[in-house]
Amino acid sequence: MEMTAVNNEETIVTVGQLVADDYRKAEIFKKFGIDFCCGGSVSVNEICKKKGVAIEDLEKAFAELDTQQKSASQNYNTWELDFLVDYIVNTHHKYVASALPLLDEFSAKVARVHGEHHPEVIEIYHHYQAVANELRSHMQKEEMILFPYIKQMVIAKRNGEIVTQPHFGSIRNPINMMENEHESAGDSLKEVDKLSNNYTPPAEACNTFRVLYAKLQEFENDLHQHIHLENNILFPKAIAMEEELFSK
Repeated sequence: MEMTAVNNEETIVTVGQLVADDYRKAEIFKKFGIDFCCGGSVSVNEICKKKGVAIEDLEKAFAELDTQQKSASQNYNTWELDFLVDYIVNTHHKYVASALPLLDEFSAKVARVHGEHHPEVIEIYHHYQAVANELRSHMQKEEMILFPYIKQMVIAKRNGEIVTQPHFGSIRNPINMMENEHESAGDSLKEVDKLSNNYTPPAEACNTFRVLYAKLQEFENDLHQHIHLENNILFPKAIAMEEELFSK
């Protein structure tokens, strides 16, 4: 996508579209304080006006990327959907599953030990628990229901086979649910970010306190990429594939 299109009032270019085309743009949006995952459906012009970001500054930052060679491993938009599904499960779902036990332990410990002098860590604990509980259920629904159906569609299209209508009706139904849960998790982590002063521990913080904040920041960064791959790439393509298969 040409960057000149970003500043064209007649062309609606969303944050999610740009990041889907080149994931490296996500880091630039983050630097400008622009949400590229849950807020990916907002047009670039609209979010720049809302955030007070000069569109020219954004274009300049993007232009610098054009001199760099894209990494094939990050060109998720070209991947087959069954491969992308496996990548999400093996990379992001696996990361979440491995990260939660430590975060469960440390968030509870820091809230218990330091909550009296730093009441924000108690709020952080509750927001984190909300995200953790939701993600456990969320990932299970994806792995047991949504993702198998997407892979079934890919195989059917590849082999010219008929797809049976799933029990949940259109794929839009579970996708709408997943996107709502993404937004809820994203909102909770935004609160954690604010409460922790962008994951900056107090000067006197113990090692557990410091590790908790570092791990929460890592967790949020992973979730941003995780949600982006689903909201901006996997889900729109799965909807389009279903429409194509059932129109025949």
